Amino acid sequence: MRFGLAGTGYWARVAHAPALASADDIEFTAVWGRNRRAASDLADAYGAEAHDDVGAFLAGVDAVAFAVPPDVQSQMAVRAAEAGKHLLLEKPVSTSEADAGALADAVERAQVASVVFFSARFQDDVRAWLADVTSRGGWAGGTAVWLGSALRPGSPFNTPWRRQKGALWDVGPHVISLLWASLGPVTSVTADAGPADVTHLVLHHEGGATSTATVTLSAPEDAAHANVSLWGEPGLSAAPIAAGDPVTRLRTALTELASNARSGRLTHPCDVRFGRDVGRVLAAAQRQIDQRRCR
Repeated sequence: MRFGLAGTGYWARVAHAPALASADDIEFTAVWGRNRRAASDLADAYGAEAHDDVGAFLAGVDAVAFAVPPDVQSQMAVRAAEAGKHLLLEKPVSTSEADAGALADAVERAQVASVVFFSARFQDDVRAWLADVTSRGGWAGGTAVWLGSALRPGSPFNTPWRRQKGALWDVGPHVISLLWASLGPVTSVTADAGPADVTHLVLHHEGGATSTATVTLSAPEDAAHANVSLWGEPGLSAAPIAAGDPVTRLRTALTELASNARSGRLTHPCDVRFGRDVGRVLAAAQRQIDQRRCR
């Protein structure tokens, strides 16, 4: 299956391109970028073809892996889906609730396969943890703390969209994805903001469990930390989140997307519909935060 990579930035270079080049039964054939020189440099390193025209890029591939800002992704991915291309998407699928819904609708109409790279969900030990906690049941609630330092000077992740949207939209999807998968679908959220981009969430889950989360991208490097834990009748259980190799996890996501595409299976636990639903929680939280700031 021929894959193209949309994007030429840091994450495209250190994660997506190596994963595409090393995944079984995948041909990494094309790179698209708004900067033709950057696209050429990345493509040349992998023997792929560089493009700055979206139409020409899409014409030569069967699937697209996206490593571009969320709102660029959602617009371009609609076009890719309409052209019959399968989609490996980054989280969040968009920072616009309407655009995320439009993308999910486009994927449904086109009947293409999709996977959203909620990275921990493609980590073997996290998958084993999720299987264990969901099989046992009896969990009353959960807690999550995700303290990142991406907005510190010098971080390669200190990008314009992260500075604008903060931790809610960048690491919030990871937290919500794990709490959703372990405690059940999120039915409502209450949100408030702290200093900088600190965000606090209270989530209600289908079935009655509740969970809380605190996220930021502005923590000092020495305070960087990620933890997701459940508590209940079985006791306390923490997800084995670790800052592992993203290439390995991306290879898993790519392989599962390609397998689904070949078999005609159009659903995945982390498909675009799930990405849209996580985005709805984020959008509801953002509205509450914005309303409080306007008072």
